[in-house]
Amino acid sequence: MADGDADTGSAVRAVRLGPRSVVALVLITVMGVFAFGWPLLADSASGLAHSQDAPWLFAALLPLLVAVVVATIADTGLDAKAVAMLGVLAAVGAALRPLGAGTAGLEPMFFLMVLSGRVLGPGFGFVLGSVTMFASALLTGGVGPWMPFQMLAMGWFTMCAGLLPGAAALRGRAELLMLAGYGCVAAFAYGTVMNLQGWTYIGGLSTGISFHPGDPVGANLSRFFAYCAATSFGWDLGRATVTVVLTLVVGGPLLKALRRATRRAAFDTAVTFAPAERQRVT
Repeated sequence: MADGDADTGSAVRAVRLGPRSVVALVLITVMGVFAFGWPLLADSASGLAHSQDAPWLFAALLPLLVAVVVATIADTGLDAKAVAMLGVLAAVGAALRPLGAGTAGLEPMFFLMVLSGRVLGPGFGFVLGSVTMFASALLTGGVGPWMPFQMLAMGWFTMCAGLLPGAAALRGRAELLMLAGYGCVAAFAYGTVMNLQGWTYIGGLSTGISFHPGDPVGANLSRFFAYCAATSFGWDLGRATVTVVLTLVVGGPLLKALRRATRRAAFDTAVTFAPAERQRVT
């Protein structure tokens, strides 16, 4: 099969999800949902401060990320080639982030995460998103209490791209439109989730959009969405626009390149060892 049309065949995945990988991803997702949302259920005397729980979250996140990788190795035989691809894509994503971060949400790394998660699968995608965010934080000096939350949010962002339908058959313009639509929605979702991390302890807000510890969840969520609309909608719109445009413009060639690299690496090929031939003694 020629390189130009190789991607029209069966689904190419560097890492498929096995049972242990699913368990590890479910555990890390449950932990992440609790980490983001527990202030909404806390009372007014709880002393809310994500800046205080962030080190504990980071300490729990790292072994769970390792658990995802170990579970994937146990389920599918992840090898050095997959680890090398993980390192290359994480380095490229980390290098792309400083190109636009800080300028109206123009963050080109997000489209690369969408395409990588699509080709390489949800398990690989979660680890890639988290590692990329960690590396970019070190590169840009953006290390703070928000970093473990960013790692979780980006892991989910990339993982869900690997869960989109039509991995085996959907190709061409239809696939790009689906990925662009996902990138648009997920860019807003990423910003909303990250807003929840900071909103609960930012002071000086007006009463109409500030967090009130101990209030009913519905009332706080109403103020939260008003806060998102007032403070970050423009930033999220910039992120979504860049993700959609880059996906539609360069997504096709990049998807082919990723699938070609994955196919040549042959991640799913089982390693076998042929018995050595016994030498004849003369």
